[in-house]
Amino acid sequence: MYGIAILLVLLSGLLHSIWNLYAKRSLNKVSFLWLTQIISVLIFTPLTILEWDTSRMTGTGGLLLLLSMLLHGIYVLLLARTYSIGDFSQVYPIMRGTSPLIVPILGTALLGEHLTALGWFGVILILFGISITSNLRLLRKNTANASYKAPLLALAVGLCIASYIIVDKMTLDYMPAVMLNQATNVGNALLLGYAAYRSHAVKSELRINWKTILLGGIIAPGGYMLFLYALSLAPVAQLAPMREIGTVFGTLMGIMLLREPQGKRRIGTSILITAGVIVLATNG
Repeated sequence: MYGIAILLVLLSGLLHSIWNLYAKRSLNKVSFLWLTQIISVLIFTPLTILEWDTSRMTGTGGLLLLLSMLLHGIYVLLLARTYSIGDFSQVYPIMRGTSPLIVPILGTALLGEHLTALGWFGVILILFGISITSNLRLLRKNTANASYKAPLLALAVGLCIASYIIVDKMTLDYMPAVMLNQATNVGNALLLGYAAYRSHAVKSELRINWKTILLGGIIAPGGYMLFLYALSLAPVAQLAPMREIGTVFGTLMGIMLLREPQGKRRIGTSILITAGVIVLATNG
């Protein structure tokens, strides 16, 4: 079962990097993300209805679900802002690199999970590779138009990711992955709705990027559902850092498709992330 969990997490990381690339390339990030959430709600409603009777909802489960919806909603709002001002190959590793440190700590402290010394070494490799790929050291006062705004926003996104992963792990005790995922889709759509309306860009975004909106509406929740299913098979302290293999995919996409700078160095450091994922996989 652990091997299946690893495969699900790796595929989830790939799908996550793909739909984030779509979001980065969109014209209006808020409108794009809102439209993808609407598509997700429509597509996954039938599955949610089928799984409704398998839920074990209690008062605690309801509170966890509301907290998850809030965290996911804040995440997509910050994500839209981050992609509006930052390079994909820089901010994506920062966003994804926060949880490999925070989630294992929270997983061991709150959920009673544990990592071996080898597992923590894998986490360190992932973090080290992501920190170099993030290229923060270039953001100095002697750099033209230098700003820490994009990486700070990316860090906030990463904190949201780490938080909702832990909350979602606990929420799965009360409901199936499909139901949890659909609830967060609805929450995201509600929180993004007003911002999308004020952007006055929904029609143009839909007209120009309807294909990637449709694909994103399938890939985004589909990839996360794979991760949720994996969480039911193995500890979150191991799986969350492993999912950051998506950082490698995202870095390569930013360099090869978006023609962003620092290509050779970022590709090289991606090897460290891959090595960390392999070490974590053998830890199970």
